[in-house]
Amino acid sequence: MEWKNTILSRTFNDIRMAPVLIITAGICWGMIGIFTRELSALGFSSVQITGARCGITALCMIICLLAADRSKLKIHPKDIWMFIGTGIFSIVFFNICYFTSIQYLTLSMASLLLYTAPCFVMIMSLYLFHEKMSMQKGLALLLSLAGCAFTAGIVGGGVQNITCVGILIGLGSGFGYALYTIFARIAVKKYHPLTITAYTFIVAAVGILPFCNPGEMIMLAAGSPGILQNVLMLAILCTVIPYFLYTKGLKNIEAGKASVMAFVEPMIATLIGIFLFNEQMTLQNMAGVVLIFVAIVLLNLKISPHEPREKKTG
Repeated sequence: MEWKNTILSRTFNDIRMAPVLIITAGICWGMIGIFTRELSALGFSSVQITGARCGITALCMIICLLAADRSKLKIHPKDIWMFIGTGIFSIVFFNICYFTSIQYLTLSMASLLLYTAPCFVMIMSLYLFHEKMSMQKGLALLLSLAGCAFTAGIVGGGVQNITCVGILIGLGSGFGYALYTIFARIAVKKYHPLTITAYTFIVAAVGILPFCNPGEMIMLAAGSPGILQNVLMLAILCTVIPYFLYTKGLKNIEAGKASVMAFVEPMIATLIGIFLFNEQMTLQNMAGVVLIFVAIVLLNLKISPHEPREKKTG
C-alpha cells in the first residue's frame, strides 16, 4: 500500500507542477530580447543569432548528457522523424518565417502572428490527441490573443503597410511555433525531456547551418568577447532550461492549455522592455499584460470535473 501511495503522491505533484513548469519556461523565453539585442548590436544577423543559439544549445546538451547520463542520447533510428519535427519543421521553420515576415510587416504585427500558435495547437490537438475544446480554454485563448494584440501595440497602433504575403508568412511562423508542442507531445511519451531537447537542437543546428555564414560568425566572435557570453546565456537560460521545462510540463498537461500558458512570454518581454530598456508603458501595454495574466489564471481554475487531476485523486 505504501508504494502505491508514493506513486499516487508523485503523480499528483507532477500534475500540479505542470503549469508552473510551463509558465517558468515562458518567463525564460521572455528574456530572449535581453541577449538578442546585445548580439544584434555586436553585428549578428537574426539568422546568425538563431544558428548560434541552436548550435551552442546542442553542444551544451551533448556535453551534459555525456557527462551525466549517456543513455539519454540513445534514440531509435525510426524515431528521428519526431526530432525533425521539433527541430526543422518547428525551430528552424518558424524562425525563418518570423524573420522573413518582419521584412513585410511591422514588428508588432509579426509578433502577433507568431502568437497565433495556440490557435493551431488547439485545432490540431482536437484531431491528434482528441482534446476537448471547452469554454474555459476558448475564452482563455481569446483573452491571450487580445492581450498579445494590446501588448504588441496592434490595437490603436495604426498598423500600416501590411501585405497578404507578409500575413501568410507570419501565419507560417505561428504554425511552425505550434509544431513544437505537437511533436514534443508525441515524443515525450517515449523519450525523456532532456533527450527531446538535445535532439531538437542538434537537428535544428544542422538544418540552419547553411544559412548562417559560420566564417563571419567566428570572426565576429573573435573580435567581440561579449558575443560568447551573450550566446551562452541565450542558449542556457533562454533555450536549454525553458525547452526542458516546457517539454516536461507537456507530460501532465494538455497541449492546448500549455500553448496558451506560454503567452506569459510576450508579457515578460514587455515588462523587461519597460524596466531594463526604459521603453514607455502605455495603457495598451498594461491592458495586454492584465489580459494575458487573467487568461493564465483562468486556465488554472478548477472548473471542469473531468480534469486529469480529479481522476488521479478520486
